[in-house]
Amino acid sequence: MGDRKAAVNGDFVMTAPEVQKVIQALRKGHIDVVELHQHSLTEQPRLFYLHFWAAADGVALARALRPAPDATGPAPPRPSASTSAGTPQWPFM
Repeated sequence: MGDRKAAVNGDFVMTAPEVQKVIQALRKGHIDVVELHQHSLTEQPRLFYLHFWAAADGVALARALRPAPDATGPAPPRPSASTSAGTPQWPFM
């Protein structure tokens, strides 16, 4: 945007226990929560989609955004080299 100002927008996909922690982390960093919604009623685990937006100094935005992914749980394990056809074997599928 110029003048050291940058814009950030994006999405988080979270489970229910992560939602409030991510929202709190974003708001603490003055990053606006634009929308929180679901796409399905029966998926397991139940997933929530959060869209966010902010415009400010680029370094400040990066520092403000970092706590939000840290507020989520660990990522599912990566598939091993022995996984057939490269298909991930997530524990919840």
